[in-house]
Amino acid sequence: MDQRLVMQLLLPCLLVLVFIRCASSEHWQIPELSMSMRTSSIMISDSTYDELPPDEEIHFYTQTLDHFNYRPESYATFQQRYVINSKYWGGVNNNSPIFVYMGSETSIIGVAASGGFMTDNAPYFKALIHRYYGDSVPFKEADQNASTLGYFSSTQALADYAELIINLKKNLSAENCPVIVFGGSYGGMLATWFRLKYPHIALGALASSAPILYFDDITPQNGYHVIVTKDYKEASESCYNTIRESWSEIDKVGADPGGLNLLSQRFNTCKPLDSTKELKDNLGLLYVIVAQYDAPPDYPVTKICDAIDELPEGADILSRISAGFAAALNITFRETGCKNVVDLKPSKMSRWQWQTCTEMVMPIGYHENETMFQSNPFDLNKFIKNCQNLFGVTPRPHWITTEFGGHVSCIYTNYLF
Repeated sequence: MDQRLVMQLLLPCLLVLVFIRCASSEHWQIPELSMSMRTSSIMISDSTYDELPPDEEIHFYTQTLDHFNYRPESYATFQQRYVINSKYWGGVNNNSPIFVYMGSETSIIGVAASGGFMTDNAPYFKALIHRYYGDSVPFKEADQNASTLGYFSSTQALADYAELIINLKKNLSAENCPVIVFGGSYGGMLATWFRLKYPHIALGALASSAPILYFDDITPQNGYHVIVTKDYKEASESCYNTIRESWSEIDKVGADPGGLNLLSQRFNTCKPLDSTKELKDNLGLLYVIVAQYDAPPDYPVTKICDAIDELPEGADILSRISAGFAAALNITFRETGCKNVVDLKPSKMSRWQWQTCTEMVMPIGYHENETMFQSNPFDLNKFIKNCQNLFGVTPRPHWITTEFGGHVSCIYTNYLF
Protein backbone atom coordinates (compact mmCIF):
# COMPACT_ATOMS: atom_id res chain seq x y z
CA MET A 1 0.00 0.00 0.00
CA ASP A 2 1.21 3.52 -0.77
CA GLN A 3 3.01 4.98 2.26
CA ARG A 4 1.16 8.30 2.03
CA LEU A 5 -2.19 6.48 2.10
CA VAL A 6 -1.09 4.53 5.19
CA MET A 7 -0.21 7.77 6.98
CA GLN A 8 -3.57 9.31 6.05
CA LEU A 9 -5.38 6.29 7.45
CA LEU A 10 -3.37 6.33 10.68
CA LEU A 11 -3.59 10.07 11.24
CA PRO A 12 -6.77 10.00 13.36
CA CYS A 13 -5.18 7.51 15.73
CA LEU A 14 -1.89 9.39 15.82
CA LEU A 15 -3.70 12.55 16.84
CA VAL A 16 -4.97 10.73 19.89
CA LEU A 17 -1.50 9.41 20.69
CA VAL A 18 0.02 12.87 20.33
CA PHE A 19 -2.27 14.29 22.96
CA ILE A 20 -1.72 11.32 25.24
CA ARG A 21 2.04 11.53 24.87
CA CYS A 22 2.14 15.20 25.86
CA ALA A 23 0.05 14.46 28.94
CA SER A 24 1.72 14.21 32.31
CA SER A 25 0.02 13.39 35.61
CA GLU A 26 3.00 14.64 37.60
CA HIS A 27 1.11 17.60 39.07
CA TRP A 28 -2.37 16.15 38.92
CA GLN A 29 -4.24 15.36 42.13
CA ILE A 30 -7.97 14.73 42.07
CA PRO A 31 -9.78 15.99 45.17
CA GLU A 32 -12.01 13.04 45.83
CA LEU A 33 -12.20 9.95 47.99
CA SER A 34 -11.09 6.47 47.03
CA MET A 35 -13.41 4.69 44.65
CA SER A 36 -13.30 1.76 47.03
CA MET A 37 -15.06 3.49 49.92
CA ARG A 38 -18.59 2.17 49.50
CA THR A 39 -20.03 3.66 52.68
CA SER A 40 -18.80 7.22 52.72
CA SER A 41 -17.60 10.07 50.58
CA ILE A 42 -15.54 13.07 51.65
CA MET A 43 -15.70 15.82 49.08
CA ILE A 44 -13.85 19.10 48.73
CA SER A 45 -16.45 21.86 48.76
CA ASP A 46 -16.34 25.24 47.08
CA SER A 47 -15.48 26.79 50.44
CA THR A 48 -12.14 24.96 50.36
CA TYR A 49 -11.05 27.42 47.67
CA ASP A 50 -11.68 31.16 47.93
CA GLU A 51 -11.90 31.69 44.20
CA LEU A 52 -11.06 30.26 40.82
CA PRO A 53 -7.73 30.98 39.13
CA PRO A 54 -7.91 34.25 37.16
CA ASP A 55 -8.15 32.50 33.78
CA GLU A 56 -11.12 30.34 34.75
CA GLU A 57 -14.63 31.57 33.95
CA ILE A 58 -17.89 30.20 35.36
CA HIS A 59 -20.81 29.78 32.98
CA PHE A 60 -24.24 28.18 33.18
CA TYR A 61 -25.93 26.11 30.52
CA THR A 62 -29.66 25.41 30.36
CA GLN A 63 -29.44 21.64 30.43
CA THR A 64 -32.11 19.07 29.57
CA LEU A 65 -33.26 17.12 32.62
CA ASP A 66 -33.93 13.82 30.84
CA HIS A 67 -32.25 13.04 27.53
CA PHE A 68 -33.92 9.67 26.97
CA ASN A 69 -37.66 10.00 27.63
CA TYR A 70 -40.50 12.02 26.19
CA ARG A 71 -42.82 12.47 29.12
CA PRO A 72 -43.78 16.12 29.75
CA GLU A 73 -41.62 16.29 32.88
CA SER A 74 -38.63 15.08 30.88
CA TYR A 75 -38.53 18.37 29.02
CA ALA A 76 -37.74 20.27 32.21
CA THR A 77 -34.35 21.99 32.39
CA PHE A 78 -31.88 23.07 35.04
CA GLN A 79 -28.90 25.39 35.18
CA GLN A 80 -25.72 23.38 34.83
CA ARG A 81 -22.51 25.07 35.91
CA TYR A 82 -19.32 24.68 33.94
CA VAL A 83 -15.91 26.33 33.85
CA ILE A 84 -13.98 27.35 30.76
CA ASN A 85 -10.45 28.56 30.15
CA SER A 86 -9.63 29.83 26.68
CA LYS A 87 -6.42 31.72 27.48
CA TYR A 88 -4.18 29.33 25.55
CA TRP A 89 -6.66 28.24 22.93
CA GLY A 90 -5.37 28.62 19.36
CA GLY A 91 -8.81 29.46 18.05
CA VAL A 92 -11.11 28.41 15.25
CA ASN A 93 -8.86 29.44 12.37
CA ASN A 94 -6.20 26.99 13.52
CA ASN A 95 -8.70 24.22 14.23
CA SER A 96 -7.18 24.09 17.71
CA PRO A 97 -8.19 21.21 19.94
CA ILE A 98 -10.78 21.50 22.66
CA PHE A 99 -9.84 19.66 25.85
CA VAL A 100 -12.81 18.70 27.99
CA TYR A 101 -12.29 17.49 31.52
CA MET A 102 -15.16 15.32 32.71
CA GLY A 103 -16.04 16.32 36.24
CA SER A 104 -16.34 13.59 38.83
CA GLU A 105 -18.05 13.23 42.20
CA THR A 106 -17.16 16.64 43.53
CA SER A 107 -17.65 20.33 42.87
CA ILE A 108 -15.96 21.61 39.73
CA ILE A 109 -14.49 24.57 41.64
CA GLY A 110 -12.10 22.36 43.55
CA VAL A 111 -10.99 20.56 40.39
CA ALA A 112 -10.53 23.78 38.42
CA ALA A 113 -8.58 25.42 41.24
CA SER A 114 -6.29 22.49 42.02
CA GLY A 115 -5.77 20.70 38.72
CA GLY A 116 -2.63 21.66 36.83
CA PHE A 117 -2.70 18.83 34.33
CA MET A 118 -4.59 20.52 31.51
CA THR A 119 -2.96 23.92 32.00
CA ASP A 120 0.39 22.19 31.53
CA ASN A 121 -0.70 21.09 28.06
CA ALA A 122 -1.62 24.30 26.22
CA PRO A 123 -3.09 25.23 23.80
CA TYR A 124 -6.48 24.12 24.97
CA PHE A 125 -10.02 25.07 25.77
CA LYS A 126 -11.70 23.24 28.59
CA ALA A 127 -15.04 22.71 30.26
CA LEU A 128 -16.04 20.90 33.42
CA ILE A 129 -19.53 19.80 34.43
CA HIS A 130 -21.45 17.10 36.22
CA ARG A 131 -25.09 16.98 37.22
CA TYR A 132 -26.04 16.64 40.90
CA TYR A 133 -22.60 17.73 42.12
CA GLY A 134 -21.66 21.23 43.19
CA ASP A 135 -24.25 23.78 42.03
CA SER A 136 -25.54 21.70 39.09
CA VAL A 137 -28.48 20.28 41.01
CA PRO A 138 -31.85 20.01 39.22
CA PHE A 139 -33.90 19.82 42.43
CA LYS A 140 -33.74 21.56 45.77
CA GLU A 141 -32.31 19.59 48.67
CA ALA A 142 -35.75 19.20 50.26
CA ASP A 143 -37.18 17.75 47.06
CA GLN A 144 -34.52 15.09 46.57
CA ASN A 145 -35.74 11.53 46.88
CA ALA A 146 -35.54 8.31 44.92
CA SER A 147 -37.81 9.78 42.23
CA THR A 148 -35.87 12.99 41.63
CA LEU A 149 -32.54 11.21 42.00
CA GLY A 150 -33.68 8.90 39.22
CA TYR A 151 -32.36 11.49 36.75
CA PHE A 152 -28.92 11.08 38.30
CA SER A 153 -26.89 8.55 36.32
CA SER A 154 -23.67 8.31 34.37
CA THR A 155 -25.68 7.84 31.17
CA GLN A 156 -27.50 11.14 31.69
CA ALA A 157 -24.20 12.82 32.60
CA LEU A 158 -22.61 11.62 29.36
CA ALA A 159 -25.55 13.01 27.41
CA ASP A 160 -25.07 16.31 29.26
CA TYR A 161 -21.52 16.47 27.95
CA ALA A 162 -22.61 15.62 24.42
CA GLU A 163 -25.24 18.36 24.39
CA LEU A 164 -23.00 20.99 25.95
CA ILE A 165 -19.98 20.24 23.76
CA ILE A 166 -22.08 20.42 20.59
CA ASN A 167 -23.60 23.70 21.78
CA LEU A 168 -20.22 25.21 22.68
CA LYS A 169 -18.67 24.27 19.36
CA LYS A 170 -21.64 25.72 17.49
CA ASN A 171 -21.52 29.01 19.43
CA LEU A 172 -17.78 29.27 18.82
CA SER A 173 -18.08 28.28 15.14
CA ALA A 174 -15.59 25.58 16.09
CA GLU A 175 -17.26 22.59 14.45
CA ASN A 176 -13.92 21.52 12.91
CA CYS A 177 -11.97 21.68 16.17
CA PRO A 178 -11.24 18.19 17.51
CA VAL A 179 -12.36 17.33 21.05
CA ILE A 180 -10.24 15.28 23.45
CA VAL A 181 -11.88 14.29 26.72
CA PHE A 182 -9.99 13.79 29.96
CA GLY A 183 -10.87 12.46 33.37
CA GLY A 184 -9.55 10.83 36.50
CA SER A 185 -11.09 8.14 38.70
CA TYR A 186 -14.87 8.25 38.11
CA GLY A 187 -14.29 11.13 35.69
CA GLY A 188 -11.91 8.84 33.82
CA MET A 189 -14.66 6.25 33.56
CA LEU A 190 -16.89 8.93 32.05
CA ALA A 191 -14.16 9.94 29.58
CA THR A 192 -13.69 6.33 28.47
CA TRP A 193 -17.40 5.70 28.12
CA PHE A 194 -17.91 9.01 26.32
CA ARG A 195 -15.39 8.03 23.66
CA LEU A 196 -17.15 4.69 23.24
CA LYS A 197 -20.67 6.07 23.13
CA TYR A 198 -20.07 9.39 21.33
CA PRO A 199 -17.14 8.77 18.93
CA HIS A 200 -18.52 11.39 16.56
CA ILE A 201 -17.99 14.05 19.26
CA ALA A 202 -14.74 13.00 20.93
CA LEU A 203 -11.72 12.15 18.81
CA GLY A 204 -9.91 10.63 21.78
CA ALA A 205 -9.96 10.13 25.52
CA LEU A 206 -7.31 10.11 28.24
CA ALA A 207 -8.46 8.36 31.40
CA SER A 208 -6.34 8.27 34.55
CA SER A 209 -6.99 5.74 37.33
CA ALA A 210 -10.32 4.80 35.77
CA PRO A 211 -11.64 1.49 37.19
CA ILE A 212 -13.78 0.66 34.17
CA LEU A 213 -13.17 -3.07 34.65
CA TYR A 214 -14.04 -3.21 38.37
CA PHE A 215 -17.42 -4.75 37.64
CA ASP A 216 -19.06 -8.15 37.48
CA ASP A 217 -15.96 -10.10 38.55
CA ILE A 218 -13.95 -8.83 35.57
CA THR A 219 -11.29 -7.72 38.05
CA PRO A 220 -10.50 -9.70 41.24
CA GLN A 221 -12.49 -8.29 44.13
CA ASN A 222 -9.38 -7.77 46.21
CA GLY A 223 -7.48 -6.00 43.42
CA TYR A 224 -7.59 -2.50 44.91
CA HIS A 225 -6.53 -3.47 48.41
CA VAL A 226 -3.81 -5.79 47.11
CA ILE A 227 -2.21 -2.76 45.43
CA VAL A 228 -2.61 -0.65 48.59
CA THR A 229 -0.96 -3.43 50.58
CA LYS A 230 1.89 -3.56 48.07
CA ASP A 231 2.51 0.17 48.61
CA TYR A 232 2.98 -0.26 52.35
CA LYS A 233 5.02 -3.45 52.05
CA GLU A 234 7.40 -1.78 49.61
CA ALA A 235 7.71 1.23 51.91
CA SER A 236 8.54 -0.92 54.94
CA GLU A 237 8.20 -4.63 55.66
CA SER A 238 7.98 -3.99 59.41
CA CYS A 239 5.31 -1.31 58.88
CA TYR A 240 3.29 -3.75 56.77
CA ASN A 241 3.57 -6.47 59.45
CA THR A 242 2.59 -4.07 62.23
CA ILE A 243 -0.56 -3.01 60.37
CA ARG A 244 -1.49 -6.64 59.64
CA GLU A 245 -1.15 -7.59 63.31
CA SER A 246 -2.94 -4.49 64.61
CA TRP A 247 -6.52 -5.49 63.79
CA SER A 248 -6.65 -8.47 66.15
CA GLU A 249 -4.80 -6.47 68.81
CA ILE A 250 -7.42 -3.69 68.63
CA ASP A 251 -10.21 -6.26 68.95
CA LYS A 252 -8.43 -7.90 71.89
CA VAL A 253 -8.00 -4.64 73.82
CA GLY A 254 -11.50 -3.42 72.95
CA ALA A 255 -13.07 -6.61 74.35
CA ASP A 256 -11.64 -5.99 77.84
CA PRO A 257 -13.62 -3.98 80.43
CA GLY A 258 -12.85 -0.33 79.78
CA GLY A 259 -11.05 -1.33 76.60
CA LEU A 260 -12.85 1.17 74.36
CA ASN A 261 -11.97 4.00 76.73
CA LEU A 262 -8.37 2.86 76.68
CA LEU A 263 -8.35 2.83 72.86
CA SER A 264 -9.91 6.31 72.83
CA GLN A 265 -7.08 7.53 75.04
CA ARG A 266 -4.33 5.75 73.13
CA PHE A 267 -5.53 7.17 69.81
CA ASN A 268 -6.45 10.57 71.31
CA THR A 269 -9.88 10.58 69.65
CA CYS A 270 -12.04 13.68 70.01
CA LYS A 271 -14.97 11.59 71.27
CA PRO A 272 -15.16 8.17 72.94
CA LEU A 273 -15.17 5.23 70.56
CA ASP A 274 -18.43 3.31 70.23
CA SER A 275 -16.79 0.12 68.98
CA THR A 276 -13.51 -1.30 67.75
CA LYS A 277 -15.06 -1.40 64.26
CA GLU A 278 -15.34 2.39 64.33
CA LEU A 279 -11.62 2.71 64.93
CA LYS A 280 -10.66 -0.02 62.45
CA ASP A 281 -12.85 1.46 59.71
CA ASN A 282 -11.17 4.83 60.17
CA LEU A 283 -7.70 3.33 60.10
CA GLY A 284 -8.53 1.39 56.94
CA LEU A 285 -9.99 4.51 55.34
CA LEU A 286 -6.87 6.53 56.07
CA TYR A 287 -4.52 3.84 54.81
CA VAL A 288 -6.24 3.65 51.42
CA ILE A 289 -6.62 7.44 51.03
CA VAL A 290 -2.95 7.96 51.75
CA ALA A 291 -1.94 5.17 49.37
CA GLN A 292 -4.20 6.51 46.63
CA TYR A 293 -2.53 9.92 46.75
CA ASP A 294 1.00 8.71 47.50
CA ALA A 295 2.66 11.31 45.32
CA PRO A 296 5.92 13.27 45.45
CA PRO A 297 7.31 15.23 47.12
CA ASP A 298 5.56 14.11 50.32
CA TYR A 299 5.13 10.37 49.71
CA PRO A 300 2.68 10.06 52.63
CA VAL A 301 2.82 6.24 52.78
CA THR A 302 6.50 6.53 53.65
CA LYS A 303 5.72 9.17 56.27
CA ILE A 304 3.12 6.94 57.94
CA CYS A 305 5.48 3.98 57.95
CA ASP A 306 8.25 6.18 59.32
CA ALA A 307 5.95 7.20 62.18
CA ILE A 308 5.16 3.53 62.87
CA ASP A 309 8.76 2.30 62.62
CA GLU A 310 10.59 5.13 64.37
CA LEU A 311 9.22 4.48 67.86
CA PRO A 312 11.85 3.01 70.21
CA GLU A 313 12.46 -0.72 70.21
CA GLY A 314 9.97 -2.44 72.49
CA ALA A 315 7.06 -0.09 71.70
CA ASP A 316 3.83 -2.07 71.46
CA ILE A 317 1.66 -2.41 68.36
CA LEU A 318 -1.00 0.05 69.53
CA SER A 319 1.60 2.75 70.19
CA ARG A 320 3.02 2.32 66.72
CA ILE A 321 -0.39 2.28 65.03
CA SER A 322 -1.54 5.36 66.96
CA ALA A 323 1.61 7.17 65.83
CA GLY A 324 0.78 6.23 62.23
CA PHE A 325 -2.85 7.28 62.79
CA ALA A 326 -1.74 10.74 63.94
CA ALA A 327 0.60 11.07 60.98
CA ALA A 328 -2.12 10.00 58.53
CA LEU A 329 -4.63 12.50 59.87
CA ASN A 330 -2.05 15.25 59.84
CA ILE A 331 -1.16 14.46 56.22
CA THR A 332 -4.73 13.98 55.01
CA PHE A 333 -6.83 16.38 57.07
CA ARG A 334 -4.17 18.59 58.71
CA GLU A 335 -5.38 17.63 62.18
CA THR A 336 -2.85 18.27 64.93
CA GLY A 337 -4.98 18.22 68.11
CA CYS A 338 -7.37 15.46 69.11
CA LYS A 339 -8.07 13.02 66.30
CA ASN A 340 -11.55 13.15 64.78
CA VAL A 341 -13.09 9.81 63.95
CA VAL A 342 -15.10 10.13 60.74
CA ASP A 343 -18.69 8.92 60.85
CA LEU A 344 -18.71 6.26 58.16
CA LYS A 345 -22.41 5.50 58.36
CA PRO A 346 -24.08 5.88 54.95
CA SER A 347 -26.02 9.08 54.43
CA LYS A 348 -29.09 9.75 52.29
CA MET A 349 -27.35 12.90 51.07
CA SER A 350 -24.34 11.03 49.69
CA ARG A 351 -24.48 11.49 45.93
CA TRP A 352 -21.78 8.89 45.26
CA GLN A 353 -23.62 6.42 47.46
CA TRP A 354 -26.65 6.83 45.19
CA GLN A 355 -24.58 6.09 42.11
CA THR A 356 -23.00 2.99 43.61
CA CYS A 357 -26.40 1.82 44.83
CA THR A 358 -28.16 2.22 41.50
CA GLU A 359 -25.76 1.46 38.66
CA MET A 360 -22.07 1.15 39.55
CA VAL A 361 -21.92 -1.80 41.90
CA MET A 362 -18.23 -2.50 42.42
CA PRO A 363 -17.62 -5.85 44.14
CA ILE A 364 -14.68 -4.73 46.29
CA GLY A 365 -13.73 -7.09 49.09
CA TYR A 366 -10.97 -9.29 50.46
CA HIS A 367 -10.47 -12.33 52.65
CA GLU A 368 -8.01 -13.12 55.43
CA ASN A 369 -4.32 -13.10 54.44
CA GLU A 370 -4.96 -11.62 50.98
CA THR A 371 -4.06 -8.09 52.10
CA MET A 372 -2.79 -6.27 55.18
CA PHE A 373 -6.42 -5.53 56.11
CA GLN A 374 -8.77 -7.55 58.28
CA SER A 375 -11.06 -9.83 56.26
CA ASN A 376 -13.95 -7.95 54.64
CA PRO A 377 -15.50 -9.97 51.77
CA PHE A 378 -18.00 -8.33 49.47
CA ASP A 379 -21.54 -9.39 50.36
CA LEU A 380 -24.00 -8.57 47.58
CA ASN A 381 -27.07 -9.36 49.71
CA LYS A 382 -25.85 -7.02 52.45
CA PHE A 383 -25.06 -4.38 49.85
CA ILE A 384 -28.56 -4.65 48.33
CA LYS A 385 -30.21 -4.42 51.76
CA ASN A 386 -28.19 -1.33 52.61
CA CYS A 387 -29.23 0.38 49.37
CA GLN A 388 -32.87 -0.51 49.95
CA ASN A 389 -32.69 0.96 53.47
CA LEU A 390 -31.05 4.14 52.19
CA PHE A 391 -33.00 4.88 49.04
CA GLY A 392 -35.72 2.26 48.69
CA VAL A 393 -34.11 0.98 45.49
CA THR A 394 -32.44 -2.25 44.47
CA PRO A 395 -29.12 -1.94 42.60
CA ARG A 396 -29.47 -2.37 38.87
CA PRO A 397 -25.88 -2.56 37.59
CA HIS A 398 -25.35 -0.84 34.29
CA TRP A 399 -22.26 0.42 32.54
CA ILE A 400 -20.99 0.88 29.03
CA THR A 401 -18.51 -1.59 27.60
CA THR A 402 -17.39 -3.00 24.28
CA GLU A 403 -17.46 -6.69 23.50
CA PHE A 404 -14.94 -6.75 20.68
CA GLY A 405 -12.09 -4.82 19.14
CA GLY A 406 -11.10 -5.67 15.61
CA HIS A 407 -7.81 -5.01 13.85
CA VAL A 408 -7.37 -1.26 13.11
CA SER A 409 -10.79 -0.64 14.63
CA CYS A 410 -9.47 2.75 15.71
CA ILE A 411 -9.22 3.75 12.06
CA TYR A 412 -12.73 2.65 11.18
CA THR A 413 -14.20 4.21 14.30
CA ASN A 414 -12.62 7.57 13.58
CA TYR A 415 -13.76 7.49 9.99
CA LEU A 416 -17.37 7.21 11.10
CA PHE A 417 -17.40 10.99 11.18
